[in-house]
Amino acid sequence: MRRLLSIIAIIGIVLPALSSCRAISDLLHNGEVVAQVGKERLYRSDIDEVVPKGISVEDSIALARQIIDVWASDRIYLAIAEEQLSKAEKDVSRELEDYRISLLKYRYEQLYVNERLDTAVSDDKVEEYYESHKDNFRLDRPLVKARFLRIHTESPMLETIRKKMNSSDANDLLEADSLAFSSAMMFTTWKDQWQDVIVLAREMGMPYDAMLGQLKNGWVRQDDTTGVTNLAYVSAMVRSGEHAPIEYASDRIKDIIISTRKQALISSLEQDLLKDAHENGKLVIY
Repeated sequence: MRRLLSIIAIIGIVLPALSSCRAISDLLHNGEVVAQVGKERLYRSDIDEVVPKGISVEDSIALARQIIDVWASDRIYLAIAEEQLSKAEKDVSRELEDYRISLLKYRYEQLYVNERLDTAVSDDKVEEYYESHKDNFRLDRPLVKARFLRIHTESPMLETIRKKMNSSDANDLLEADSLAFSSAMMFTTWKDQWQDVIVLAREMGMPYDAMLGQLKNGWVRQDDTTGVTNLAYVSAMVRSGEHAPIEYASDRIKDIIISTRKQALISSLEQDLLKDAHENGKLVIY
């Protein structure tokens, strides 16, 4: 009962601004204080710092309401916690100090690493890592090189595009792309870059295994009842279970190498600091 009365008393001193968007709008434009819980106040300037400029009045009011609700909820929880928790339970000095240490340590590590980290990774380094860890790059799903277009089924350009798109002649491919850009409702080419098969399946609007089941001579075609055709041409594919091509894995390998260098710098920093502190007498282990 005592706790219930406490909650009611605290909620009762939250300004009526929390009850309606209209009240919030009035507060934002007519007063400096927009909400109050006990002796704590939320000011209009606090809201102005968070609400982006140029958004609509409706969005501004909705965002202000959310900010006020979160602010008020935090203060109400704090007031109840201050009343209900014991002195020992309210003592967070140890946790705050641990957090402060971790935060400052992290910030210094970032500064140290940013000043020293070599982010250049040569092609030779990528190839060396790839060959040494090749089994880590086996595919869970196929990769494809593909082109996709959505076009009216009766388009006179459809068959011409089909004939030229699977040509081995570079000029035919350029012409096919040009025709697709100009006549298709939608055309996507990944410029001969490997893509996860899911990317293409998403364009086709079907599960990738169903799409691969319909793949014939590199083509997948789907006609709908509105006179629109989804058409994909797969010029190359690496199947699941096989190794990803090095050019597909390259960005991932570079991230791994850079991350490894970063961890090595941090480990070295920690060991150097401990060694220096020990040699200088700052660290004494009994």
